[in-house]
Amino acid sequence: MKLLKNYSYITLSIFIMAIGIYFFKFPNNFCFGGVTGFASVFAKISPISAGSFTMIVNLLLLIIGFIFLGKSFAIKTTYASMLLSVLLVIFEKAYPMTGQLSNQPILELIFAITLPSIASALLFQIGASSGGTDVIAMIVQKYTSVKNIGIALFISDLVMIIAACFVFDIQTALYSFVGLTVKSFLIDGIIDSINLSKAVTIVSEDHDIICRFITNDLQKGATITEALGAYTNTKKYVIFTTLSRHQAVLLRNYIRDNSLDAFISVSSTSEVFGKGFSSI
Repeated sequence: MKLLKNYSYITLSIFIMAIGIYFFKFPNNFCFGGVTGFASVFAKISPISAGSFTMIVNLLLLIIGFIFLGKSFAIKTTYASMLLSVLLVIFEKAYPMTGQLSNQPILELIFAITLPSIASALLFQIGASSGGTDVIAMIVQKYTSVKNIGIALFISDLVMIIAACFVFDIQTALYSFVGLTVKSFLIDGIIDSINLSKAVTIVSEDHDIICRFITNDLQKGATITEALGAYTNTKKYVIFTTLSRHQAVLLRNYIRDNSLDAFISVSSTSEVFGKGFSSI
């Protein structure tokens, strides 16, 4: 079921990405990163179509990804990159583009950034990528001190912007630079949002009931310490746990519905390592 879920995510992500690339990125010559960005440049100076060029380069980078990032990554990325290349070729045959969809380049730039960014963030989250320079970015993240995937993408894709300055007009190059910058931050923001958890601190005398709900119903752990109330001078218990956003709401509702005496403090965190969460 996990494997089926992962490949369903990959399929959906690649379909979203293909729409953003073919209908919004290619017609406007936006080349803010990735093999598809370089394909926009190369298609203007050679007889090879952007879709065909994407397929050829992705094959080469997949070999590099297999060597440096492992078999599991290579298999998922192979499926993703091949599906992307096939969809782009299908779109070229079924919906040939002779120009932009509209006369609003800013609006099309937004879609060209947002759709592939959402797709890339979902792929990174399950340990895959769409191939291309995403592979280079993940290698940079793994083997260097750059641990932020957005910064790694910016570094690996910046050369595409420089190439755009020579092949297209300066306006296209500037749009592309804006797109690359926004894309890098947007991917990081989406990944942080996906990974967002809630660190919950509860001060209560009903610690047994609350902890039983956390461990039995929410299937999460908790840490309990004794404390002394400064105002009442009575013994209390401090419970600390980390939950998903949905679980934090369930815990809050449970305490409220059962009229338990508790002081609750909830804070957001996007990096949680340990059992039940990401590995260290």
